Amino acid sequence: MIEVVEKRNNNKVTNRIHLEFAALSDNESFARMAVAAFITPLNPTLEEMSDVKTAISEAVTNAVLHGYESRNSMEDRIYMDCMLRGDVLEVEIGDRGIGIEDVGMAMEPLYTSKPEQDRSGMGFAFMEAFMDDLEVESEVGCGTVVRMCKKIGTSSWIAIEE
Repeated sequence: MIEVVEKRNNNKVTNRIHLEFAALSDNESFARMAVAAFITPLNPTLEEMSDVKTAISEAVTNAVLHGYESRNSMEDRIYMDCMLRGDVLEVEIGDRGIGIEDVGMAMEPLYTSKPEQDRSGMGFAFMEAFMDDLEVESEVGCGTVVRMCKKIGTSSWIAIEE
């Protein structure tokens, strides 16, 4: 399912996409490229593009590997919403998987709930490093939502009065 919505808000164009796809590891690259195409009108630098794609990759991979425990099932779904507010990208990636018992511990660098799979435990650390803001909400048995924001471009966050 792909939904594209455009609307005007305070004289700024806001663009939004909603994607829903099977929790298959193959769809991680699709999610990366969809977001890359979505932010292209902002003319991101190669570094900004790489940062966003890496963060998206980590969030989707976490949903597949941890949220759905690598079941690679067509019934398990990942939900991704992207919103442009001026030059700020807001992304929300969610699953309805097993959830995270202790979000704080899961966000610690090098922590992994799957050490037997040689996981590095750096997914949330990478998301936090490559994006400007990161929030994680989770409920055991109900799933996890990862929210990230990144300013694209070199203009100031704060409008300067002349």
